[in-house]
Amino acid sequence: MALYTSYYFRTGSGRAPVKEFIDSLDSKTQRKFFYALALLEEFGHKLPLPHAKYIGDEVFELRFNGIEGNIRVLYFFFHQDKIIFANGFIKKSNKLPLREKLITIERRREFLANQEKKE
Repeated sequence: MALYTSYYFRTGSGRAPVKEFIDSLDSKTQRKFFYALALLEEFGHKLPLPHAKYIGDEVFELRFNGIEGNIRVLYFFFHQDKIIFANGFIKKSNKLPLREKLITIERRREFLANQEKKE
């Protein structure tokens, strides 16, 4: 039973970059994403390696391998029970690309600013 609910970050123009990224992957890789997503929705912050990892600045990565290579989907938590998927990419080196993390940090900042406007 899912204790958390996940959402795709949406840009100001309504695009959902992570959904577009997942849709671009092979169907077997997509199934791996949805399996990892189900684990994340069940365990949230407590989901351990190798499935998830805290990478700092309130950002986490969902980790799985696909036909395309090592897949990473970066996310953050909102309130106690919401997961926001902010960025996804194919990891090509051992180190997390700083650019990808910075994109996620900026999308988190934008998301939180938009939430404040709604309240």
